[in-house]
Order: sequence, then C-alpha cells, then structure tokens
Amino acid sequence: MSTQVSAPKGGREPEAAEPERKELCMSKTALVAVGGNSLIRAGEKGTIAEQLANTRRTAVAIVGLVRLGYRLVITHGNGPQVGAQLLRSERASDVAYGQTLDVCGAASQGEIGYLLAQSLHNELAAEGIEVPVVSMVTQTLVSADDPAMQKPSKPIGPFYSRADAEQKHRQLGWHIVEDAARGYRRVVPSPEPIEIVELEAIRSLMERGALVVSTGGGGVPVIAEGSELRGIEAVIDKDRASALLATKLGVELFAISTDTDYVYLNYKTPAQTPLTLVTAAELERHHRAGHFPPGNMGPKVESVLRFLRGGGKEAVITSFEKLGEAVAGTAGTHIVPDVEASAREKEESEAALVAR
Repeated sequence: MSTQVSAPKGGREPEAAEPERKELCMSKTALVAVGGNSLIRAGEKGTIAEQLANTRRTAVAIVGLVRLGYRLVITHGNGPQVGAQLLRSERASDVAYGQTLDVCGAASQGEIGYLLAQSLHNELAAEGIEVPVVSMVTQTLVSADDPAMQKPSKPIGPFYSRADAEQKHRQLGWHIVEDAARGYRRVVPSPEPIEIVELEAIRSLMERGALVVSTGGGGVPVIAEGSELRGIEAVIDKDRASALLATKLGVELFAISTDTDYVYLNYKTPAQTPLTLVTAAELERHHRAGHFPPGNMGPKVESVLRFLRGGGKEAVITSFEKLGEAVAGTAGTHIVPDVEASAREKEESEAALVAR
C-alpha cells in the first residue's frame, strides 16, 4: 500500500518523510559469521550486482538482530573473491602490478566490507535505526613455526593444466596438487589464528554502539618479526578466526550462517536428523563419530566448541534466512555448555509439570 501526497500550490514536491527513529536497548552482544553462500549463491557468477543483491538480503537478517537488542560484530567468508583477485592479478601481470595472496585478501575484505556496510546502512536507515556501521580490514597473527606452514593444504585460485602447473612451480615456487577431475591447483598453508591484531579497536567500536564488519576471510595472515608485522601467503579458516574473535570480545552469542537450516546427523542420507538443542559434549561425540566432514560442517562445529570451551554462553548454526528465528530460539541448531543445558532441561521439565 502506498500513500501519495499532493504537491503544494507552489508546485514544489514535499520532502519524503523520514522513517521514525527507534530507540533500542542494545544490552546483548553477538558475533555473526556470514557464510560465503550469503554473498555468492549457488549458480551465480559472483558479479557485483549479484553480491550487492545478496548482501542486501543478508542485511535484512542482521538488522533483525539489532532490533532484538544485539550489539554486533559481523565476519564473513571471501574465498571466491580472493580467487577472482588472484586471477585478475595473474592475467593482467603484463600491464599492471601483481598482488600477493595477503594483499588479495585485504582487497577482498575491502570489497565485501563495502558492500555489507552499505547494505547494512541502507537497511538500518529504512528502519529508522541509528546505528553506525564500520568496515575494517583486519589482520590475524599466526605463528611462523605453525606445523601447517610446512604442509600447505588449502586450495586457492584457478585450475591449471599440468604444463602450466609445473611452470608455476618452477618459476614461483608454488605448491601444486592434482584434482583428477579438474586439473591442478595451488595450495597454501592454513595456520591456526593466534590473535586478532585490531581486537581492541573492534571492541572499542562495539562498546560505542557501532555495528562492526571485520575479520573477513579469517583476516589477513601476518607473522611477527620483532615488533613488526609481515603478511604471508596463507589462508586462515574464517570460522576459527571468528571463534577466536568472539571469545576475546566475550560476546554472549556466536552465530554461524551456512547453507542449511540445521546441523544434521547422517546428512543427505535417509536417516538424516536435524539437531535442535545439543550440549557441547553431545556435539563433540557426534563429531568424533564422523558426522561432520572436514570440508563442510566440521570446521563450524569445531569453532563453536572452541567458543563454548572459552567461556561462551551459546552458539547457533543455521542458514542466513533463518538467522533471526534462530537467535530468537525458534529455528536452527543451538549449542550450549553442558551445565547450561542441564538447567534448561530442568526448567522445561518443571514447565511441563505445571502445564499438566
């Protein structure tokens, strides 16, 4: 339904009415890790227009959490964007300067951060909510002695023919692995995140009421050389970095958006079963039983367990479409510490007795 307002006699169009400003009590804290599927959906090429449309949809879900009273930090994936940056750098190397992997990671953080920040700003403005949005290129400290540095395992960039792959190995020293179905691909280390370099800046902005977009793609990996930092060619798991940031910030809720509404046991089999409320110990048992593959749900499950072991109160895994419902408690998989789960079960039991 739309309402039209007649122009005054002078012929001048009236100014559009501003949305009513809403005062919110933002007493809760959360970190939301936005999955790559929220930015580039299956079957899309990843154009800026497509990404902008997707970030707008994601912004609607995130602003729904702001309405629920959450002060938020948003992290995000960047795999396809980094791949595109690397491809541009390689193919344009005869006419433009090349970019190392760490610089490509920083560039992708700027690209995605801009799209998310603009979409969040516009959605907040449409709702009449005054919350500043800040996008921050973030560095993540890793150890030069991490065993992963000697065992590159994370595929990045395009696929190559055998001849091209061997040439890259000779000329650039790249580690190359074969994918029998698609060709050859570069692999880089994926070390453990130790520290978010901009942690205190993120904390300060959050405490002042800003909605902060940071630690995209796990952050740009850097090592310390004395008092100096140096970027390295590696990739940090975004969920692990998000769990570290959530723990260090001391947020109450750690939410991961992915491509399924729930965490499932026996995923994509006739015995598929969604998990709704589980304790950390129960989830860990399922993980050890092999229900969560390393290339899919495994890193997300490991990350929420790290958060809960670090003192976190609750974690949620769900699709971004169900994010608001999940945080409100009516959808998604909720993972809680063992003690808190026992208290919840007791409350539910007592409520059931009263209802009788």
